[in-house]
Amino acid sequence: MAMWQGAMDNRGFQQGSFNSFRSSSSDEDLMDIPGTAMDFSMRDDVPPLDGEIEEDKSYNGGGIGSSNRMMDFLEEPIPGVGTYDDFNTIDWVREKSRDRDRHREITNKSKESTWALIHSVSDAFSGWLLMLLIGLLSGSLAGLIDISAHWMTDLKEGICTEGFWFNHEHCCWNSDHVTFEDRDKCPEWNSWSQLIISTDEVLSAAAAAGVSVAFGAPIGGVLFSLEEVSYYFPLKTLWRSFFAALVAAFTLRSINPFGNSRLVLFYVEFHTPWHLFELVPFILLGIFGGLWGALFIRTNIAWCRKRKTTQLGKYPVVEVLVVTAITAILAFPNEYTRMSTSELISELFNDCGLLDSSKLCDYENRFNTSKGGELPDRPAGVGVYSAMWQLALTLILKIVITIFTFGMKIPSGLFIPSMAVGAIAGRLLGVGMEQLAYYHHDWAIFNSWCSQGADCITPGLYAMVGAAACLGGVTRMTVSLVVIMFELTGGLEYIVPLMAAAMTSKWVADALGREGIYDAHIRLNGYPFLEAKEEFAHKTLAMDVMKPRRNDPLLTVLTQDSMTVEDVETIISETTYSGFPVVVSRESQRLVGFVLRRDLIISIENARKKQDGVVSTSIIYFTEHSPPMPPYTPPTLKLRNILDLSPFTVTDLTPMEIVVDIFRKLGLRQCLVTHNGRLLGIITKKDVLKHIAQMANQDPDSILFN
Repeated sequence: MAMWQGAMDNRGFQQGSFNSFRSSSSDEDLMDIPGTAMDFSMRDDVPPLDGEIEEDKSYNGGGIGSSNRMMDFLEEPIPGVGTYDDFNTIDWVREKSRDRDRHREITNKSKESTWALIHSVSDAFSGWLLMLLIGLLSGSLAGLIDISAHWMTDLKEGICTEGFWFNHEHCCWNSDHVTFEDRDKCPEWNSWSQLIISTDEVLSAAAAAGVSVAFGAPIGGVLFSLEEVSYYFPLKTLWRSFFAALVAAFTLRSINPFGNSRLVLFYVEFHTPWHLFELVPFILLGIFGGLWGALFIRTNIAWCRKRKTTQLGKYPVVEVLVVTAITAILAFPNEYTRMSTSELISELFNDCGLLDSSKLCDYENRFNTSKGGELPDRPAGVGVYSAMWQLALTLILKIVITIFTFGMKIPSGLFIPSMAVGAIAGRLLGVGMEQLAYYHHDWAIFNSWCSQGADCITPGLYAMVGAAACLGGVTRMTVSLVVIMFELTGGLEYIVPLMAAAMTSKWVADALGREGIYDAHIRLNGYPFLEAKEEFAHKTLAMDVMKPRRNDPLLTVLTQDSMTVEDVETIISETTYSGFPVVVSRESQRLVGFVLRRDLIISIENARKKQDGVVSTSIIYFTEHSPPMPPYTPPTLKLRNILDLSPFTVTDLTPMEIVVDIFRKLGLRQCLVTHNGRLLGIITKKDVLKHIAQMANQDPDSILFN
């Protein structure tokens, strides 16, 4: 009793809450226990491991008046244990191991009762059920966004008197007072000028924001996630993503948001096949897309960095309002900037027919329309030339506005604005090629495949290829980009032109800068993302990267059965590390496992609240059995259930190219470095990123993590 009282007087009680420790964790390396000496010699007096300890109830450290009382409150799960704080990296190896153990336990219990069997079956199908719900919700939201976007776009011009929830097209569908040629003019649709007698024209604040709609590209979405988003993408995730995309596409098709019984956002139907010579202008569009991508990334990152480092970043709402007002003022006079971006792209992709009333289709008709068939190339009319000037101005405005809007605190989007830039450039080039073939069909480059009066060039195809080129230059996508484009447009037979433009834009953009827009923003925001696209080819070892380094404080560790609650609380309060290695003893440094900071905090706090007798001098142990304790000592605290007994380890002589590959493919948060089974140090993902930067002749200390 006197020994316990003296220990409590020396160490004191720490009954306070751990809330002050919760917000200080990070993924940094682990170090800093003063007075700890590394000893790598083999000793015979190494403390025994779990299997070598015989349970002796007379030494189990019971509480006051009890010699066999042992705290093991973690047999029941505690809320919060095993979870992660916000903005912390997920340890995918640990999560996969825990999921496997949980599934094994459920399977073993399934033979005990019918209810356990039902629980096992429901657990097996829970992942697929979640994918089903995600697909249904995604498809429903996509349909809602599509319908709402079209309605809000038309709301800028007028409103349907038969029902305000109808957009312009749906309003005129059931009208008995309109012909097919004038299908967009019906008495049920009234413009604001007809409803409001005024000289205060209506400007829409929505002109600044891009239209964010679902693309109706389920396969391309899965490939985009695989190519651009995820660095840890197991096969199970691929199948489930495909299933979710399938359900979302089915739901979107059932809603029929476009009113044409099609799933695609920009349906195209070109009647003329492309010719081999046209690969030259397609490649030119790829070069333009690469130049645009490099320009956009550099200028946008410079503007976003200025936003983060100046007073501008403190007023995001003011920035949005100012950019919106400027965009509305500049965009409204031009009909191509006034319309929604998705509507503009649809018009640029369009293959002109006899009944099209757009200025882009204002050609001089010098043929007999009664013969039917495909429309030949025709000389451009006044409307086409006027549209070319307006599109040129639209191109300049779209380039400038997109640079400033992406990264603002508003969902302005990236895909649609980038596609619009490329579609405008492609349509301009396509019309130019069309007129060149019409007036000079006898040139050597045309006479073998383009005769007078034939339909040789399709400007809408050039717009589609240009859209793919600019989107590829910005995002550096290749496979998923081509799939998304032919899913968006339904133009499966034009894969080769899309592939040529996508690859050319990527090569040109990579020559001017290796990072895509997503990678650049990840680096700008300080996210510890380990890029999987480039190989690590340097001949360094794990011992060159691990912490602690030479002249650094020693590694912070916990011992398996000799530290008190106060000792652990002190380490938690004095460090910000996200986890701690557990060793047999500081002298031996034999590795036992790894425990997360968050789990320690929650477990100790829960024990103080719910278990009697847990005080600052209570011994914490991570072994299967309680260590031998003298009588009349406070109850011990068993935390073995929160200990990871199989942390990922590498030796100090492991090449870093293997370590980097392990981090990329397994999604590791950290790995421990050992030498002959003894703990030497730790390597975290941030250490790997800093080392890669150092090998690229960058200052590793200049890399800031958010």
